[in-house]
Amino acid sequence: MKKVTIVGGCGHVGLPLGLALAKVAHDVTLLDINPKAVEMVNAGKVPFIEEGAEEIFPSVLNKNFRATTSPDSLKTSDVIIFVTGTPVDEHHNPKVHDVIKVMRSYADKINPKALIVLRSTVYPGVMDVLSDVLSETIPDIKVAFCPERIVQGKGIEEIFHLPQIISGNSPAAEKMAEELFSTIAPKIIRLAPKEAEVAKLMANAWRYLEFAISNQFYMMTESQGLDFYKIYDALREDYPRAKHFTRPGLAAGPCLFKDTMQLSAFHKSNFFLGQSAMLVNEGLPVFLADQLEAKMGDLKGKNIAILGMTFKANNDDIRESLAFKLRKVLEIKRAHVLASDPYLPAPEFTPLKEALEKADGVIVGVPHNEYLDLKITKPYVDCWGIWRKRK
Repeated sequence: MKKVTIVGGCGHVGLPLGLALAKVAHDVTLLDINPKAVEMVNAGKVPFIEEGAEEIFPSVLNKNFRATTSPDSLKTSDVIIFVTGTPVDEHHNPKVHDVIKVMRSYADKINPKALIVLRSTVYPGVMDVLSDVLSETIPDIKVAFCPERIVQGKGIEEIFHLPQIISGNSPAAEKMAEELFSTIAPKIIRLAPKEAEVAKLMANAWRYLEFAISNQFYMMTESQGLDFYKIYDALREDYPRAKHFTRPGLAAGPCLFKDTMQLSAFHKSNFFLGQSAMLVNEGLPVFLADQLEAKMGDLKGKNIAILGMTFKANNDDIRESLAFKLRKVLEIKRAHVLASDPYLPAPEFTPLKEALEKADGVIVGVPHNEYLDLKITKPYVDCWGIWRKRK
């Protein structure tokens, strides 16, 4: 078994991976700059919703699993996994320098014989750049890009059930990556580094495009006075080629938009489908507010409840949630917004009962399970279709 340090390990990518590796007996240290998150993990508490985490904690915590703010474990680790991805700037261009800066800050603390694994999304070519940068201080450095492809909140389950893509800057790096991930993944798929980097971006861009198609159809039909979900149900009924036609909704989160823009930058800003998808998906909050206004008249001074402020259902993660953009749009219309979410704390967020009692109108931001059986008697907008009569 390997000694593994995960840099940025207490977050949504690092923690599920760390628990999965510890479950199969690897010795895992989560290195994180957030002392509060480190304290929570060492106390056996999960900082966010992650299914299966609480079941693994008792068997590994303070045995072969711990969290720390100290980089000491980097000197003795066999594998060092970085979960730092490539962010984009205000112009939607990848900030490769940020990733290089993080790696350089740890370079003199790394075991020169260790395998360095990049886990989060990076811009195509970044692995090769980092290999060159690290080789300045560590000759023959072994670097691998092994992307995560997990669904938020179900990471542990998916790590054990999804194939793992691996790539490396050398055969030795690929071999070490396969040795590690074959202990938790059912299948290993090898790609060249740039192929693996593009594959990760394409996967997220594909999902973003799926939302854009449905969102465009939703806005198209509803703006013409048609019932989108009546059409949607009809075209999918007993028709296999429409089986995977996704529902519309606020396409948010820390990856889909960002990675679509990275793929666009990779193709010299000629990714017209991706750019169009961005215009559609980012425009949906405005359309939802306009829909409610069409039903209620001027929203000035009216109480409007947004049900669900996280970026996906049944989770507590608000990163890049478009529900917050929706709130701003409603505020510009001079409405009083009651932002409600059962996974987020009061008093910043209004309890559901209070929000429904005070609301003059309602918009579904995220389709949490807690909303599925609600009987709404006030004007509402539900692009997710959770309150429609389902077949």
